Amino acid sequence: MWFDRPGRENTDRTLELAYERGNVLGIDEVVVASTNGTTGFKAVEIFKGFKVVVVTYHCGFKEPFKSVMPAEVKKDLTLKGATVVAATHALSGVERAIANKHSGLYPALLIADTLRLLGQGVKVAVEVSIMAADAGALSGRDIIAIGGTGKGADTAVVLKPANQSDMFDIRIREVICKPWDF
Repeated sequence: MWFDRPGRENTDRTLELAYERGNVLGIDEVVVASTNGTTGFKAVEIFKGFKVVVVTYHCGFKEPFKSVMPAEVKKDLTLKGATVVAATHALSGVERAIANKHSGLYPALLIADTLRLLGQGVKVAVEVSIMAADAGALSGRDIIAIGGTGKGADTAVVLKPANQSDMFDIRIREVICKPWDF
């Protein structure tokens, strides 16, 4: 399915389509990007019977030594059955700091920009799958990975996950939905 435009207005439909497709394919793991928990809570409600992994920004992403997702939100998501992962962006991390200070082009940033050719949500979906894998939150079987453009979710893919050290073993098997115009 193609959405006319990216954005949070696609969140509910993205989650519904992803849930339906996961059921058809027999997939029982979903990874979803969520900054403040809103998308994570929606995913927990929709993905009954799935292992739900909610991935958020690392501590210090916006403000030094501060978490973007409040501790109470993480606790509530965990109580609802989700696994919450806060991790450094797999496709930027330290390279962004080097690029900001010294300029230049770096491999992880190039990979991120290449994935953005398919849309920001595809890049985010791949990235959060790596972050969840590196946190030990995945089985290694195919998953549904959900990302977005800015706020909310507008992209869902089926993919074979991999850890960062083996990221070129990731296989995007199917695009469930994404924005047409991005």
